[in-house]
Amino acid sequence: MAPNKNLNRREFLGSAATVAASISIVPSNVIAGLGKIPPSDQITVANIGCGTQGLREMGELLQNPKVRVVAVCDSNKYSENYIDWSPYGIRDDIRKTLGDDTWWSNVNGIAGGRDVGQAYVEKYYAKNNPSGKYKGCAAYEDFREFFAKEKGIDAVKVMTPDHTHASIAIAAMNNGIHVVTHKPISNRLLEGRKVIEKAKSSGVITHLLAWSDRPEYRQIKAWLDEGLIGELKEIHNWSYRPVWQQWTKRPAGVETIPEGFNWDLWLGPVPDMEYHKNYTHNVFRGWYDFGGGSVADMGHYSLFPLFETLGIRNSPISVKSYGTTTREEVNGVYQWVENDVAFPASCMIKWKFPEQGSLPPFDLIWYDGGMKPFAPEELEMDGKDTPNEGLMLVGTKGKILGGFRGEDPVLLPESKMATRPDSERIDSDSVERNTSAWVEAIQSGKQTPGSFIRAQTITDTINLGAVALRSGKKVDFDASTLKITNDADANNLLTREYRKGWEI
Repeated sequence: MAPNKNLNRREFLGSAATVAASISIVPSNVIAGLGKIPPSDQITVANIGCGTQGLREMGELLQNPKVRVVAVCDSNKYSENYIDWSPYGIRDDIRKTLGDDTWWSNVNGIAGGRDVGQAYVEKYYAKNNPSGKYKGCAAYEDFREFFAKEKGIDAVKVMTPDHTHASIAIAAMNNGIHVVTHKPISNRLLEGRKVIEKAKSSGVITHLLAWSDRPEYRQIKAWLDEGLIGELKEIHNWSYRPVWQQWTKRPAGVETIPEGFNWDLWLGPVPDMEYHKNYTHNVFRGWYDFGGGSVADMGHYSLFPLFETLGIRNSPISVKSYGTTTREEVNGVYQWVENDVAFPASCMIKWKFPEQGSLPPFDLIWYDGGMKPFAPEELEMDGKDTPNEGLMLVGTKGKILGGFRGEDPVLLPESKMATRPDSERIDSDSVERNTSAWVEAIQSGKQTPGSFIRAQTITDTINLGAVALRSGKKVDFDASTLKITNDADANNLLTREYRKGWEI
């Protein structure tokens, strides 16, 4: 029978199953009884973004028996110039997943790109194939071509730089495909709103990977509800990030675009600019064009599940920030560097939130780059300081302190814990986290607790922080009109200038 060029992947699997059934009928319950999930019960996933984080998380996808990775996509074909926190961390993780200690033996540096992603997927599935071979993972340079050609994909996992998350997510939803994305949903507030509205109208399952189930936050809420710290006044959250290099102005000079790297596609919605390696790979998140800074990188993890647990649904009404300043020497004179291109090396951001649900109005204060709140009296009396990363809730009658994501929360002074039930002491190291909740959600057809439709407040909050840093002044925000009400020019920072053909 001549092949049907229009046959999609799902139809192909069905046809293959029919042929197999004509030879030997094996019920799916028998396959499941052998410890294997039949292909018809797996969700097909495409991984868009094969840089360091995309590869780091791919092993979990491959080892999930409910998932079948059928395609990868990246604007970079292959290179060995990626930047990471460890020279061999990703390589060793891949070796462990594959059971192959020779993987990357001839690589001079840290490799990435769609060729690596494709090879990783196919080698993993090959090792469990009787023939020892597997060729079932397509590789694409352009996600738009992927959506045009690949049919029968259940979900995409978006692991690209921040500035392209919105474009890819909307394209997926337009095709009826479920979307899982790394944080943030977008690095512009109005983009984020459009993605969330699309998620509501499309009916597909969406999931922001920064969400996690945190019993620590449920314990914190129980203490709040019991009135143990009085009325909430402030939430403090701090991280030692950024751990990547920051810049204060555009890079000088022109660099040659590496072979196999589609710079035009990598730019996506951002207006044309000359290629430079300091924009790409791990360091993209420090630029206003491409990233969201430390608060987007880490604040989603700590604040998104906290907002959900405490019922914080109303966006901030104002935000003010301070960032580190820079001077440079020009002809023997030190001059102020006007920086409107990149996030500062360290900053503090304060959002004012209105009353919501059971919570009174409160302030949220973020610190990064080594900044953190001074130790409160309750810590000083115990001879302690605030940790390098942490979360602290301040009320009219007391305080709660935990790790960055609320790990091991305690009432302050900690002597109060002596009178509390042992069940209120949470050992966060022993808590099992379900990182594949989105898989079960897609299979059941129900939204996850980390759905885009629940992420409006965190998305507004993170992106308003960037607006305050760039405007250099306190900004007042009206969430109903999506306007900065005290600075007309600051409204331009809620969106971006789009390259033609990339408008959202």
